[in-house]
Amino acid sequence: MTIAELFKQIKKKKSFLCVGLDIDLGKIPPHIKKGKDPIFTFAKAIIDATHSYAVAYKPNLAFFESYGPEGWEAFDKLMQYLNNKYPNHFTIADAKRGDIGNTASRYAKAFFETYKVDSVTVAPYMGRDAVEPFLSFKDKYAILLTLTSNEGASDFQFTKEKDQFLYQKILKTSLKWNNSERLMYVVGATKSEALKSIREIIPNSFLLVPGIGSQGGSLAEVVDSGMNDSCGLLVNSSRGILYKSQGLDFANAASEEAESLQKQMEFHLNKKGII
Repeated sequence: MTIAELFKQIKKKKSFLCVGLDIDLGKIPPHIKKGKDPIFTFAKAIIDATHSYAVAYKPNLAFFESYGPEGWEAFDKLMQYLNNKYPNHFTIADAKRGDIGNTASRYAKAFFETYKVDSVTVAPYMGRDAVEPFLSFKDKYAILLTLTSNEGASDFQFTKEKDQFLYQKILKTSLKWNNSERLMYVVGATKSEALKSIREIIPNSFLLVPGIGSQGGSLAEVVDSGMNDSCGLLVNSSRGILYKSQGLDFANAASEEAESLQKQMEFHLNKKGII
């Protein structure tokens, strides 16, 4: 899926919602857990319940890898299901890869060719040759970890060198890489005060924004500081949708939560004159 196609879906659905698939078997409804292939069954039900309100899905690889071969098989089935039934949804492998060039090339091949995802989250610490292999695939994207919401973010990301923070240097440096137009960036919702300065550096790029809801991020603040003329935002919600209910009504509860977020997003898209 290209950026132009993603923007078309945002306008069509009046939404920039990304549903994070952080599937924890300890939290899913008991009747699903007792059945066959519970990871895929739960994920499929969530997708079917929310696809009308979301434009993207983000499987978090840790929640699949931790279950070994069964988890990887569930991820494979999930990607096949998304690509076959919901091809107009942007897919993100939240894998946070970042290794030397030849290893990065294999990671890129695995996700883009084997599993056919649209994008992969990538750590920038090792620099250009750890990221550029992901940018060499046409109509595929690397989403660079830039400014995150976790408590330890300040350990490195706000380290200052001369007149700029490290995360600002990452942004500016990444623009010099080959195929940098295929870069997106992770910016946590709880860092909304930094979004204006980030937009000055990357005015046209898409931002993946986690941290809305349970982590305390404000959708209105993210929109005010981060939305551009092409929306430029994918706002992620995971636990707030997945585990709204752990009963038999879990899919309906997930649908209602996704619809609530979509309605809020529609308001902001209208206010900004995008739809």
